[in-house]
Amino acid sequence: MSEISINEVMDFIEENDVKFIRLAFCDYFGNQKNISVMPEELKKAAERGEPFDSFRIAGFDDPDCQDLFLRPDLSTMCILPWRPQEGRVLRFYSDVVTADGSGYALDPRKLLKDTVTECKKMDFKPRVGLNSEFYLFRTDEEDNPTNIPWDHGTSYDIAPLDRGENIRREICLTMEEMGITPEKSYHESGPGQNEIDFEEDSTLHSADNFITYKNVVGAVSARNGIYASFAPKPLQDCSGNGLHIRMALFRGGVNLIDRDPAMAEAFTAGVLHRMRDITVFLNTQPESYLRFGQGEAPKHITWSMQNRSRLLRIPVINGKRTGFILRSPDSGINPYIAFTMIIKAGLSGIENKERLPEPVERSMRYMTDEEKKAYDKLPLTLDEAVECAKNSSFIGSDEALKRVSERFLSVVTG
Repeated sequence: MSEISINEVMDFIEENDVKFIRLAFCDYFGNQKNISVMPEELKKAAERGEPFDSFRIAGFDDPDCQDLFLRPDLSTMCILPWRPQEGRVLRFYSDVVTADGSGYALDPRKLLKDTVTECKKMDFKPRVGLNSEFYLFRTDEEDNPTNIPWDHGTSYDIAPLDRGENIRREICLTMEEMGITPEKSYHESGPGQNEIDFEEDSTLHSADNFITYKNVVGAVSARNGIYASFAPKPLQDCSGNGLHIRMALFRGGVNLIDRDPAMAEAFTAGVLHRMRDITVFLNTQPESYLRFGQGEAPKHITWSMQNRSRLLRIPVINGKRTGFILRSPDSGINPYIAFTMIIKAGLSGIENKERLPEPVERSMRYMTDEEKKAYDKLPLTLDEAVECAKNSSFIGSDEALKRVSERFLSVVTG
């Protein structure tokens, strides 16, 4: 949504029988939180912010800045379709600000905004699309989740083997109502596992959209008596849930792969070369690391054009590259932090004029152990990933990244 004034918002509220306003934000784990206010409070919140108990939220417990406020980003206004149509609920994503109204330095959404501004100064804009996997599980008589999959379908099955098609349909239609455009949906390889992909958008919008998407999947599933799990490895012997991040760089509406291929390659190389440094921000849970090297989930820091098990893919479609797909993340991310880390790594690649190594198209399963030693690996445990981030000269040389990283690592390690 384009820029909108508070008066336009208040008119919309009156015309659409809105009775409740949700001011939404995320903790450092990417879990959506919110405060609900009445419509007459919105003007005050838009001007000065709405106070909240920040010390209760993971990542915002700051002894040096205890008075924090939520200031709604009016451009993110959205009706929640699954809430009652009489006395409707309107949601805004919010920026965290201090008592003087300035942005809170350790707010992940501010971090991403500042990073996007840095890209604009270099005359390009990243765009992000997402491919997201999740499992559907049955619930018991008291609506508690079980570990029994909703179906026993496999890749691309149809009903009756695929029992999730109506759930996915409802999710996609709800996403469209909220301004998010799904590209495709289908049954994935695991029992009860599904995938929904949605189209690329500006980086900040895609981060907001991801939080909305997880909210929609959870709400629609619960309404149908099912539990949706984005956990990286919810079933030990089945496929894990990945979150593939598609990214491309644009200048004036033209893909940099066409306009400035050297810059696009340097950005991509920067991401690949710093994957050990940033993995903890893309895989935040101990079980995240159980995926690596299993099935098609990557383990080695390699890239390819056609091999789908590589960490980073640069697919060639109709003879053209469009961008890259990063395949290691899962849905436990805080998207504002994760996207920032990826972009900052790319910017370092541009600064250093880095080049990609040779692609690895051959499958790892056909390589000997000796051949595999030629390639670096992702961190294989959360502890290892934490140490990589702590010792990263890339993160340590950027003051904003360093501060957010320190806060994030303190939350992850408890």
